[in-house]
Amino acid sequence: MKSRARVVAFLLSISASLPAQTVIDRIVAVVGKEIITESELTERTTLFALQNHLDPAKPDLRRQMLDGMIGEKLLLAQSILDSIAVTDDEVTQALDQQLDGIVRQLGSQQRVEQYYGMPLSRIRREFREDMRKQLLVQRLRQTREQGIQVTRRETEEFYEAYRDSLPQVPEEFEVSNIFVLPKPDSAVEQQTRQTLRSVLDSIRAGGNFADFAKRYSQDGTAESGGDLGWAKRGTFVPEFEATVFSLPEKGISDIVKTEFGLHIIFLEERRGESVHARHILLRIEKGAASDSATVDLLRSLRARVLSGESFEELAKKYSDDEETKSLGGDLGAVNLEQLDADFASVLKTLQTGDISQPHRVTLKSSYGYQLVRVRKRIPAHAMTLDTDYRRIEQIALYFKRTRKNSEWVEELKKNIYWEIRL
Repeated sequence: MKSRARVVAFLLSISASLPAQTVIDRIVAVVGKEIITESELTERTTLFALQNHLDPAKPDLRRQMLDGMIGEKLLLAQSILDSIAVTDDEVTQALDQQLDGIVRQLGSQQRVEQYYGMPLSRIRREFREDMRKQLLVQRLRQTREQGIQVTRRETEEFYEAYRDSLPQVPEEFEVSNIFVLPKPDSAVEQQTRQTLRSVLDSIRAGGNFADFAKRYSQDGTAESGGDLGWAKRGTFVPEFEATVFSLPEKGISDIVKTEFGLHIIFLEERRGESVHARHILLRIEKGAASDSATVDLLRSLRARVLSGESFEELAKKYSDDEETKSLGGDLGAVNLEQLDADFASVLKTLQTGDISQPHRVTLKSSYGYQLVRVRKRIPAHAMTLDTDYRRIEQIALYFKRTRKNSEWVEELKKNIYWEIRL
């Protein structure tokens, strides 16, 4: 449900920027040289109501949304007066990243184009100016908010004023893990490599890369011919990234192995530190024997910890979770709502000091097995300055920045022309 809400929110945000095609829009407000139309206000109100489970016809909601939109337009006008600037590359990268995300969520470029009845290239053109304005406002806010901080005294005063309204901290677990990926049988990997080699030979002999991706690729991009959209350096796993950034435009890679499987990569186009690529992925299947060997390894590691060995040292040596192994498997503090159902069901049965039995979990697009050790189980509780100072400090800072921005908008209203025409 959360994923669907993000998709709907994104679609509404784009559609609000596209020109009305069948109805002449009414202007409801003017701010400087900018206008706010009836359709934009309706879209914003509908989106906010959807995200917050409200009735869009709720009294005063429409006016609240309009006030917020006027504030944004005032900030935009001030950003222009302050000569705030963003480059074309920054706009392109931000827009491509946002559109690529919705393509991945909806499953294909074709589905997005179907929704709007226009190619993605046109959606990019229509939304480009709106993205530029968003970045200008964002940069202006960042510049202004950099100097806003809260002192300890302000945090304490905020806590005393709002302590009864602060949300309760949910039950948390400070945990460490040892995650191990099942190792594929070498014969299976060799057979998969031979299959992909045949595909690569056919493409190099003149076959269409997108057609072969649709037929053979084993990930969500297959339907769109393996299209990965535009991505900045740092987006891909290291082996994939090193290859794609070394290719010439229209170049085809040899077979590349990553944690996801075996790839062939085709570089459509490059713009500085961004690339538009396609790929064909064949996963290296793992059998029951691989899973059994992994579970047996983790059981032996669990026994060693119970016999007195360091969980952290074993995590550094054996864990395949690259993000946590150097930290001794430290996952930090988590609550059950942050975890998938399988992981949460295991964790809630453990007490401080307990180590789980090996259980299956997902990591990105793969899977593996892990042990989890609960270093500390912290009951749900009301926030206090002693136990939750950093949380309270961040909430106090957010409130202060919000208040300062509201005061600033009121000042801008005295110097920049604005008018409501409802």
